[in-house]
Amino acid sequence: MKRLIVYYSLEGNTQLMAEDMARILGADLLRLEPEKAYADKGAAKFFWGGKSAVMKEKPRLKPYHVNVSEYDEIIIGFPVWASTFAPPIRTFVHENKTVLKRKRIAAYACQAGSGAEKAFEKLKNFMEIEDFVATEVFIDPKTKPSDENVEKRDDFCRQL
Repeated sequence: MKRLIVYYSLEGNTQLMAEDMARILGADLLRLEPEKAYADKGAAKFFWGGKSAVMKEKPRLKPYHVNVSEYDEIIIGFPVWASTFAPPIRTFVHENKTVLKRKRIAAYACQAGSGAEKAFEKLKNFMEIEDFVATEVFIDPKTKPSDENVEKRDDFCRQL
């Protein structure tokens, strides 16, 4: 099975998990990067990122050169912002919605607080799919490494 991990990472948590999973699963990686980067410090980080998420914005992404139709399974990773998925994921899904509906889809979220379950539900509804093959939530895997995150990562990969 050919797998692609598509992710957006602001602080490196989602990227760490994507790289670990790609190594375990032999998956390809696609890092989404908005043309205009989000602030990653201070109040601006929470204000602009949260506003963008709540307003369901679709930021322009830097060009990526991946043919999504070549993959059997797509794993989507994102940080949770305001109980939803990060806006670059919205852009990617919007751009690839028809192709994604024919794929096995899994999703994982990284968060410091809560909201991942709501974010999964919102992503599933936006994608117009029945359900994900698997979902998992990681709590600050880069900034607060833990055995629990490693166990959850390994369980998530076994489900795929």
